[in-house]
Amino acid sequence: MPQNEREPTADSAKAVPEFGGRRLLLVSSGAVAVMHLPFWLNWISTNYPDLQIQAVVTPSAQRFVSQDALTLLTGRRAHLDRWPAQTDTGALHAQWVEWADCALVYPATLNYLGRLASGLGDSPSLLALQCAATIPIVVAPSLPPGATDNPIVQENLRRLATRPNLVVAPTQPARSATTGRRDAAGAVPVWSAIVLLERCRRALAGTGDEQVTPHRTTQPIRSA
Repeated sequence: MPQNEREPTADSAKAVPEFGGRRLLLVSSGAVAVMHLPFWLNWISTNYPDLQIQAVVTPSAQRFVSQDALTLLTGRRAHLDRWPAQTDTGALHAQWVEWADCALVYPATLNYLGRLASGLGDSPSLLALQCAATIPIVVAPSLPPGATDNPIVQENLRRLATRPNLVVAPTQPARSATTGRRDAAGAVPVWSAIVLLERCRRALAGTGDEQVTPHRTTQPIRSA
């Protein structure tokens, strides 16, 4: 079962990093940590009031957070990451690629990471991210105990990091909802992901004084 990250609090979200994105494609998959997404969306809307967000949730994420809640919090219709029965509204993935100037996968489960690293486009969000070759993308893994020791998972993370416009965020120790131990690899706080997203955005634009490498690999997390 996916792990449970540290519960965010208002006091823990004091630092507000600079961010120049205007239209964020936010994809959320079914790790337990997705239950905190309403908190993070409130934090984002408070600190970046001009940022537009298109939320997309996978079917597994719906176990922990609702489309209706995300629609209310973002002011835009949140989409289920599934091909629509009707195609008269156009291709969602193409619309998102045209609209977004940055993308964040938060949290990213083991399954979602593997599909993205394999080049699959079997859902609207995956196809959008596969085709988004020029906008900055940050992927924040949220992995169960032992996953980061798997050489296949490590290879998938390395493959993702070869994309010049994609950053794989590091993980942090997190309590597993199943074992009760801090032996899972949790997603970083959203503000940390935004820092990486801004660095990647500046690197792609060739702006800023700092030298930025717009990709990182997740380091293995050992059990405490």
